[in-house]
Amino acid sequence: MALERQAATSEILNVIARSATDAQPVFDVISGSAQRLLGGQSALVTRVIGDMLHLAACTAGDPDGDDEIRVSFPAALTAGGIHSRAAATATIAFRFDVETENGVPKAVKDMARARGYRSIIVVPMLREGTAIGTIGVSRAEPGAFTESQIELLKTFADQAVIAVENVRLFKELQARTTQLSKSLDDLRAAQDRLVQTEKLTSLGQLTAGIAHEIKNPLNFVNNFASLSVELTDELGDVLASIDVPDGARVDLDELSGLLKDNLQRIVQHGRRADSIVKNMLLHSRGGGGEHRLTDLNALVDESLALAYHGARAERPQLAVTFERDYDPAVGSIHIFPQEITRVLLNLISNGFYAVSERLAERGPGFEPTLSARTRNLSESVEIRIRDNGIGMPPDIKEKIFDPFFTTKPPGEGTGLGLSMSYDIVVKQHGGRIDVDTEPGAFTEFIITLPRGSVARRDKS
Repeated sequence: MALERQAATSEILNVIARSATDAQPVFDVISGSAQRLLGGQSALVTRVIGDMLHLAACTAGDPDGDDEIRVSFPAALTAGGIHSRAAATATIAFRFDVETENGVPKAVKDMARARGYRSIIVVPMLREGTAIGTIGVSRAEPGAFTESQIELLKTFADQAVIAVENVRLFKELQARTTQLSKSLDDLRAAQDRLVQTEKLTSLGQLTAGIAHEIKNPLNFVNNFASLSVELTDELGDVLASIDVPDGARVDLDELSGLLKDNLQRIVQHGRRADSIVKNMLLHSRGGGGEHRLTDLNALVDESLALAYHGARAERPQLAVTFERDYDPAVGSIHIFPQEITRVLLNLISNGFYAVSERLAERGPGFEPTLSARTRNLSESVEIRIRDNGIGMPPDIKEKIFDPFFTTKPPGEGTGLGLSMSYDIVVKQHGGRIDVDTEPGAFTEFIITLPRGSVARRDKS
């Protein structure tokens, strides 16, 4: 018998291992094992859902008994049944002889007769002291259950709880995975918005000037085109009152219609151009968020993670070793966190690009590495972003902060990222941004920010 019990518990554990996403196979094998090993007439497993007890699995000796069991579920936890009582009290419940025990309600006796049992035991499945279900075995003959039988049912109950917890954790993991996937999509969308903001911010002054210059002549085009549409209608009325040969009338009507269509197209596209100009002006006035006290180390680490997600989205095979060295003494400083994040994203993304280029040159033997370090300098703080990528020759290094300068292929870079970063660090925060590099070896950007950074806006 001991070997049978050991084999049963081993079988249940194997089913649990195979059924991480569904507890039903576990309930089924527990029900069958409990009936067989306790010599039961029937065995069943229930689950607590809300304030009701639902049948999860049933092993009955005959079809009639099985039907009798199934029709009695779901049952309220407040009902008088023994399974409800065990679940509600979170304690073992049993009857040694339904027919002869004192205080057994007539309805219970009738149900026992219908199901064909005299003795029954129900063990609660407990999670942190609360019943999440029950396991019960009924027998056709009266008598007490042995300690070993009770312990076996308690073991089954513990295993059932493990199965339920596995399923719950798996579902939570799925939900979390879905949430993380959505967050990743949101991060990618945010990165796209940051790139767009970078372009428009860097071009802000130029865009605003061009837009203003375009807007005035565009207003003339739109106004006179709309007026000309009305004039073609008046012209048509005038021509209608003039006697002309039939052939000429057809030509005049055709030319008038074409002229009107062309003018309407001018009006349509003029309005579209006006809308574009308005949007250009709107974007050129965009700000950089709130100036506030910010945990710099956390900001750097968040930017590192965000940039890596974006890089992996573009290059799924990219694997980079990260080195982090954050000085706790850096603490919090007053900055525009949204703007500094944009700077860090740009520098880190450039680092990923540099190491991927060197990996393409060197092959599998090369290990891409990017480091992010912070240091407290008393009245200021320092951020260093270093990669072991392709590096830069001196003539390239001298131009990297120039607007529109880029070494990337067409379509992969705007040449505005480092120019924008320079303006944010130097003009907006009163700091410094320097670069140290060696061709074919590394590039390191050093950002220095004053602790007492004054909130500034570039109003040019």
